[in-house]
Formats: sequence, structure tokens, C-alpha cells
Amino acid sequence: MSLTSPRRYWLTGAGSGIGAALAEELLKTGAHLALSSRSPAPLKVLSQRYPGQVLVLAGDLTNSQTVREIGEQIADAWGSLDTVILNAGTCEHVDARQFDHSIVEHLVRTNLLASSYCAEAALPLLRAGTAPHLIGMASSVTYLPLPRKEAHGASRAGLRHLFESMRIELAPEGIEVTMVSPGPLNTQPTKPSDLSMPLSWPADKAARYILEKLRNRPLEITFPGMFMAALWPMSNLPDRMVLAIGKRMVRSSPPIKDRP
Repeated sequence: MSLTSPRRYWLTGAGSGIGAALAEELLKTGAHLALSSRSPAPLKVLSQRYPGQVLVLAGDLTNSQTVREIGEQIADAWGSLDTVILNAGTCEHVDARQFDHSIVEHLVRTNLLASSYCAEAALPLLRAGTAPHLIGMASSVTYLPLPRKEAHGASRAGLRHLFESMRIELAPEGIEVTMVSPGPLNTQPTKPSDLSMPLSWPADKAARYILEKLRNRPLEITFPGMFMAALWPMSNLPDRMVLAIGKRMVRSSPPIKDRP
């Protein structure tokens, strides 16, 4: 592919939220996008609005065979990729008083394992691309333990370590790796019982910010600024102070301890 050709992206989690907003912004620039989500309907809408720019590759990314087949479809259609944005993921809250390991299992499978399947499929295509760039979606919760974020934080922290380790190994090949660590986003309504997260951004604003920052290929993109300015100092506090702050963030009182 020549340097004047449109860049070719694979964007996962493109059916809603920040993924859909990223797809919209990228398509406006004339980029060609391979779009993945569980549901094909929103992807088909984009393919109709931007004819000739979209490959619709819907499927369950937690299934390694499905991801392998998606990679083969991209290879057959384009032969290479220039940028891969692994945005697909989910968030569910844990109640430690009624701990359910299946929530942890589900989030690790969706946020970490699925991204590893996608990376396996994408890397050969990036090696054949122009100025290749791999982008992973982590989270600000990887900096600081927060109540009810046990499963989400664990899965995103695993993803961070995976990608930052790959960054070192891929550097000699010229494949650059960027981590995106957003703070709260109001991409969907929150339940009354959920942890209140102030300073949230709408998905379209977050997408524009990410794409603007990606031009310089930083090692990491974090936002919103005010939220991160408050979070970073807290992440360096002694553990006992973090525990004390965390306790105050839990809305309901802690369970009564068993007594002899």
C-alpha cells in the first residue's frame, strides 16, 4: 500500500459507545475500517453511510476461532492493516458481600483474553502495513483500587501489562503501541447502586480527544484531565490511606463482622 492510500484500521467494539464514536470520526477522514462488534446492525448502517470504506466483521471476540476467521477475512480483503484499535470490552461491578467469581471470569475473558486473540490475528497484518500502530483500551482504574471495580480493574490491569510488554518486543519491528486509559465516560446510563463517577465525558468528545492525541503516537493517553489530576496523587498514597478513602467511597455500610 502506498503512503497516499487511505489508512486501514481494525476497530473492535465499534457497535456502540466510544467505539461507535471512533468509527464515525475515522470514517469522516476517509479511512477504511474493518469494524467488529457482537451485533452487525450498527456496522451495516455505517457501511451504507460510507460506501466502500467499511468491512463489516461482526462476531463474538471471546471466541478465538471467530477472531481467527475475522483476521483471515481482513487478510483476504486488504492483505494488511496500518492501525488496530482494540476497544471492545465491558464493565460489571462486583459486590464483595456476595462475591461472584463468574463476573471476574466474564470480564477477564471479554477484556483480556479477547484482546489477546485479536492481537494474535492482527500482528501479521500490521507487519505488512504502513507505519503500524497497535492501540489497547485500558482504564484509569488500573492506577488505583476502587470499590466494586475488582473485576474490571483486574482485567484491564492484565491488558495493560500484556500490551506494555509487547511494546518492548515489537519496537525493533517498528510496531508502535499506545495504551488509552480513560476515566469515567457517560456512554450508558448508570444504575442507582453504581459508584458515582464525576467529571465524565460523552463518547464523541472522548473519541475526538483520542484521535487527536494518537497523531503523535504517545505511549499512553489519559483523560479527562481533571479526573486524572485527582486520581494520580491518590495512586501514590500509602496503602492505609487508600483503604481509608476507598471505604468512604462505598455507599452502603460494610457488613457486620462475625462475632464469637
